[in-house]
Amino acid sequence: MEIMRSLVESSVASLYKVSVSHGWAIKRGTFADTYTANIILSGYTKCRDVGVARKLFDELPNRDTVTWNSMITGCVSYRNLWSAWELLKNMRRCRFMVDGYTFGSLLKGVACEGCIDLGLQAHSLVLKTGHGENVYSASALLDMYAKCDRVQDAYLVFQGMSERNSVSWNALIAGFAKVGDRETAFLLLDTMEREGVNLDDGTFAPLLTLLDDAEFCNLNKLIHAKIIKHGLAFDNTLCNALITSHSDCGSIEDAKQVFESATGNQDLVTWNSMLAAYLAHNRGGHALEIFLEMQILGFEPDIYTYTTMISACFEDVHQNQGKSLHALVIKRGLEQSIPISNSLIAMYLKSSRKYLEDAVEVFESMNAKDSVSWNSILTGFSQYGLSEHTLKFFRRMQFGTLHLDHFAFSAVLRSCSDLATLQLGQQVHALALKLGFESNDFVASSLICMYSKCGIAEDAAKSFEATTKDNSITWNSMIFAYAQHGQGKAALDLFFLMRDSRVKLDHITFVAVLTACSHIGLVEEGYNILKSMESVYGIPPRMEHYACGVDLFGRARRLEEAKALIEAMPFEPDATVWRTVLGACRICGDIDMAAQAASYLLELEPKEHCTYVLLSDMYGKFNRWNERAGIKRMMRERGVKKLPGWSWIEVKNKVHAFNAEDHSHPHCMQIYQVLEELVIEIKDLEDNAYGKYTWDLDIVWGDAVIQDVHGMVSTSYMFG
Repeated sequence: MEIMRSLVESSVASLYKVSVSHGWAIKRGTFADTYTANIILSGYTKCRDVGVARKLFDELPNRDTVTWNSMITGCVSYRNLWSAWELLKNMRRCRFMVDGYTFGSLLKGVACEGCIDLGLQAHSLVLKTGHGENVYSASALLDMYAKCDRVQDAYLVFQGMSERNSVSWNALIAGFAKVGDRETAFLLLDTMEREGVNLDDGTFAPLLTLLDDAEFCNLNKLIHAKIIKHGLAFDNTLCNALITSHSDCGSIEDAKQVFESATGNQDLVTWNSMLAAYLAHNRGGHALEIFLEMQILGFEPDIYTYTTMISACFEDVHQNQGKSLHALVIKRGLEQSIPISNSLIAMYLKSSRKYLEDAVEVFESMNAKDSVSWNSILTGFSQYGLSEHTLKFFRRMQFGTLHLDHFAFSAVLRSCSDLATLQLGQQVHALALKLGFESNDFVASSLICMYSKCGIAEDAAKSFEATTKDNSITWNSMIFAYAQHGQGKAALDLFFLMRDSRVKLDHITFVAVLTACSHIGLVEEGYNILKSMESVYGIPPRMEHYACGVDLFGRARRLEEAKALIEAMPFEPDATVWRTVLGACRICGDIDMAAQAASYLLELEPKEHCTYVLLSDMYGKFNRWNERAGIKRMMRERGVKKLPGWSWIEVKNKVHAFNAEDHSHPHCMQIYQVLEELVIEIKDLEDNAYGKYTWDLDIVWGDAVIQDVHGMVSTSYMFG
């Protein structure tokens, strides 16, 4: 009998050997013995063949508590918690005695599933059956509450335990670590040490997850020292956790030292941890070396390895590496792995628009797609301005089996904003409302933006009012909406209300409020807000804030102050700032400063056609034909072409897209006739206007625009 028991226990992964043992027991007539039957039943459950185990259980003529516990454990291991619960109820109906192991197995299942209601019922049953003092049941209860984020309940169970062991302490520490209560978790560690409780990997591993910022660098080193002191320096779990915590605390060298000290004891997680650490510190070359070395040493990369590497290859400088990884994925036969394909899609979309086709190709080649796949492609189309594609793919997603989520709604609403398709946006709003997403902050933010760009500020405000208003996302969107509609006073009032409501302000908040001040000429108010960002609100101004400040002075025709602001910047101005300066120069008619700003822009963005066009138009306005000819010659030499502008209009849920020099629209003759009449009216206005008004009209239209009206348009798209 002991030989058979040893055979089954040493071969729990072998269903064949368990079946052979079962056959021997039947043949020898020992199967009726409860002890023998329990061993075989346990073997089946450990092999995860719960179906055969349940059939065997139902056929057993004699059962005891161990029999029931084995079957309950098997159901829990198979993630069938409700079957385990029914077994417990039947066990009690049949008047079998429950024990600490019964509740221990069941509560483990509750913890894994996060089913707190069932856990509360189990707790009451533990107390009712008198097992509250049992260390095994109490530890399982504590662990269950901790894993269900009910750490205060876990602490009450802990306080009521007459006997505590390191498992109890570790479970409580893990619970507080999970909810991010750093202070309590480390206080428990100190108490454990004072009481002489044995510290092990289960004690330190949860604590290391809390050390994820440079401010905890010294504390992380202290914990590392304690790990060494307790002889756990070479514990694999702790080595892996230390690599991550040292990296998160800003010390890649300490992470590397731990990695190298684990030589001979490294597993795949160790390599993946070091790989992620190098990538987190922008050491792509070292990460690639690790990636290659691990394979040479026989460690086969897993899904995490590939997704981590691929996620780092989104800049043009790394695109060859990204393409190589894509090829390797195909070679290893992993191209149908959904997480890996999703990472490839994200990599191509983050790189630049020229890799958009590669992202779509990966997407279309996937046999199975999850919501991340769809949301990634929708977001990519939306970010690159391919709004029609966003809408078409959203339609495809609707007809699929996946549920729409807030990411999908946010992407499609942004595209509705870009197209200014009010009717379609309202339909999407109705669908979001039907599915319960209207109050989601990201969806609400997109709704605010959509209604604002469609000119319906009132509906934007209604969408804002429907939110919880507990973070900056919707507040920022509403401030932008007021700014776009020239309601600067309302935008400022909302900004101050946001501050007084103790909603956390962020850098986007200040971009929004500075934009509002700029649009209605509140120069002093806007400049005071810019100056107070760091001193009052603790947010250092970024490049975009200085660009808003330049725009603020530029629109007010105060170019000297704009120039002084640029000179006072703590960093070199980027293309956004110089583009703003160029726009201000166009308003003020300062051709010399415009030429200076354009020279910086042409160096930073030599392929951007807008700079050439704006400067060329200004030279023409001042009759500086030689300089204008030079700009046009430079465009030809550099292969820069003026991209035609697009406009959209929605009529009866049909979007008509207008492009220059295109005659494909079926009603183009009627359209051009109306345009001719509008041009005549504009010319009449110009002829009768005052000088300043004439100059402003020129700014709005430019010389070339009125001439190009005769070639203005195009095709149409239907969404619905």
